[in-house]
Amino acid sequence: MITVKEKTQKISQWYKSHLSGRLTVPIALSILVNLYIEAMARQGLGKGLLFVVEKPVIFLLNALIIFALLSIGILVRKKILLYMFVSLTFIVLGTINGIILSKRMTPFTTKDAANLKDGITIITNYFSVKALIAGGILVFFLLIGILLLFLKGPKSPKINYRKKGALFLAIVFGTFGIMGLSIKVGILETYFGNLAYAYRDFGFTYCFVNTWLNTGINPGKGYSDNYFKNIFPKEEREDDGYMDFLAEDDGIKHPNIVMVQLESFSDPMWFKNITLSKDPIPYFRSLQEKYSSGILKVPSVGAGTANTEFEVLTGISVRSFGPGEYPYKSILLKTTVETVAYDLKGIGYSAHAIHNHRGAFYGRNLVYPNMGFDTFTSLEYMNNVVKTPRNWARDAVLTEYIMDAMKKTEKEDFVFTVSVEGHGAYPNTQVLQEPYVEVIGAPSEELKWQYEYYVNLLNSMDNFIKELTSALSLYNEKVILVLYGDHLPAIDFTEEDLLSGDMYETPYVIWSNYYLPKEEKTLYAYQLAAETLIKANIHKGTMIKYHQYHENEPLYLDNMELLAYDMLYGKRFLYDRESPFERTDMKMGINPIKVNEVVVIGGSYFIKGENFTPFSKISIDGNILETIYLGPSVLGLLKEINPDDVARMKVSQVEKNREVLSTTE
Repeated sequence: MITVKEKTQKISQWYKSHLSGRLTVPIALSILVNLYIEAMARQGLGKGLLFVVEKPVIFLLNALIIFALLSIGILVRKKILLYMFVSLTFIVLGTINGIILSKRMTPFTTKDAANLKDGITIITNYFSVKALIAGGILVFFLLIGILLLFLKGPKSPKINYRKKGALFLAIVFGTFGIMGLSIKVGILETYFGNLAYAYRDFGFTYCFVNTWLNTGINPGKGYSDNYFKNIFPKEEREDDGYMDFLAEDDGIKHPNIVMVQLESFSDPMWFKNITLSKDPIPYFRSLQEKYSSGILKVPSVGAGTANTEFEVLTGISVRSFGPGEYPYKSILLKTTVETVAYDLKGIGYSAHAIHNHRGAFYGRNLVYPNMGFDTFTSLEYMNNVVKTPRNWARDAVLTEYIMDAMKKTEKEDFVFTVSVEGHGAYPNTQVLQEPYVEVIGAPSEELKWQYEYYVNLLNSMDNFIKELTSALSLYNEKVILVLYGDHLPAIDFTEEDLLSGDMYETPYVIWSNYYLPKEEKTLYAYQLAAETLIKANIHKGTMIKYHQYHENEPLYLDNMELLAYDMLYGKRFLYDRESPFERTDMKMGINPIKVNEVVVIGGSYFIKGENFTPFSKISIDGNILETIYLGPSVLGLLKEINPDDVARMKVSQVEKNREVLSTTE
């Protein structure tokens, strides 16, 4: 009988004789791993094999990238360990992409790594605790396996580094050459106008690597110190010839501007694959009939709220950046940028941001000061928040804070609001027992429950819109309200399932509490603010003027990219080489949190004050203490402290990841 030791020796001998030092293993692995990746991306092995049949050259080019990395194995003695490590890395990336595509419609990119912290905070909204524990156990055993291979794995004989090194370099340079040639002849592309389509057409591995190598904005051939003078005629520039920013009230009474970006908001009648018992958004539809409205072309589908937000506020297309890039997670952490908030402040407005989710999500608490906002009221500064069954804040709470923002100042106000109620994931089992809207026809049982949950969120958001317009209609100043969806929901549908055939469209309405002519237009998200300001008779700001006056010019998109490069990365030729936009001293919360007094009752300490929320915590010298929220005016301390420290007690707003957003003076 052959012992285990003898079997191991035979396997080791066979490996050394047939595989060690050869390229057989990396070639086979690169093909198998790439097949797994594409099957995960397409949610099925059959669809993965269909990709191989329909696009064999693209498939092999993606496998070549994996092979080039696996070929490092010819330079190391513990080849199996390296092959396993590289293969598992790609398998993990492919698995993550498959999971993400099952929950949203935007594929996994290297830029998502910058959002890892944010992703972890909402992971329980998508996966059960059991699934997360099972995943953790699997990862643990994989790490144990890699460790055992490192310690006990077989080694190849002595390596001829001169010979193997030359082979490795030939593989690497050959891969670069083949990729370059494929790009040159048009087999591959480096510009991804539509990220989801690019991954589908050119494969995960190639596109994923592209999102790593391709970042920021390229200046283009026309960039020079006088480039903008060829774009803007003299009458559109300031007296000194530049696009200067003069922050002074123009003395004209303008309307207040309120923009509400509605999470995953769409017209449910666009979905051909479902039948509904009634219209979930009757009020929004009535607004479409009475006020200016149309289609908004947005940069993402299923996710990417911050990029739609970026386009609306800056007037810059995110497609000018690297594929999958989030400017909120890159350049806007480092520099200010001209936005509609800065532009309106330049003629006397105040600028406020409101979001009924975490203030640190997408780094908004760090980015908004670079975009000109004076205040930012996030979930941590809100009371009476009602949650959805999936634990997202309902949008009804926003009306109070929008109205507060407008009432706090005597100036005109720009209030930019981002909602969250419509957020996925949408459950594939029945959650709502007596829904207002029922799905009476759907492709599958799972999709029925997903759509039913989603359309009832839409109905709740429709009620919020009605409450908001009712409040604004009674406001004693002129108001223009812009309502629009940030992207379509993360539900499994295709272009064929939509009446428009376009997954990158959402509806918008421009409402007002005074008469404005009704117009029907299709707009890009980066044009929305400029269109709104036309209705307010405001023509101020670089990108505002550009979109208002130059939309129909042949070089419209090219020049927009030049302007964006100069504003964010270039020498600021627009502003005579020095950006006039300074980071604001933004206050968190429209209603300031105040400590009035510290009270001792029965040996316990209580802080009395104003505008406390469930996220208010007592702190001493930056150390967060265990606190109980007793109401908007009272906090209790749940631990003993030295009486000498009482005088230093403050109140901090602490988000769920323990990040301190603000602390009282």
